[in-house]
Amino acid sequence: MIKDIRIKADPALKVPPGTKRSPKWRKVRAEFLKKYPKCAVCGGTKKIEVHHIVPFHIDPSKELLHSNLITLCEQGPSLNCHLIAGHRGNYQRWNPFVRGLCAFLNDYLEKDKEGYQWKDGQKHA
Repeated sequence: MIKDIRIKADPALKVPPGTKRSPKWRKVRAEFLKKYPKCAVCGGTKKIEVHHIVPFHIDPSKELLHSNLITLCEQGPSLNCHLIAGHRGNYQRWNPFVRGLCAFLNDYLEKDKEGYQWKDGQKHA
């Protein structure tokens, strides 16, 4: 069983509720999507999200850093890489190890015309 890792934010960095994103965010997001247009888990190109590894509300100084971003998809209920890898199955969580998890999942996941299949042969719609 994998333990639920709780990482506490530095209270000095935490963003007060209602704080707005940087006006540069849209441009940084567009540049990142141009450079990384595919999901880091499955390679999908539909419903791509630019995910902050360390969330904006935890450390706003990392909002615009490419090293803190990764592209993940929300292709549908059967494979939502953003939810699974980026938030460990719950949007109230965050995953500081998202890059490693994406690499692991990508290594074991193949996409064929019928859907997704783990390399062990099990089908996942």
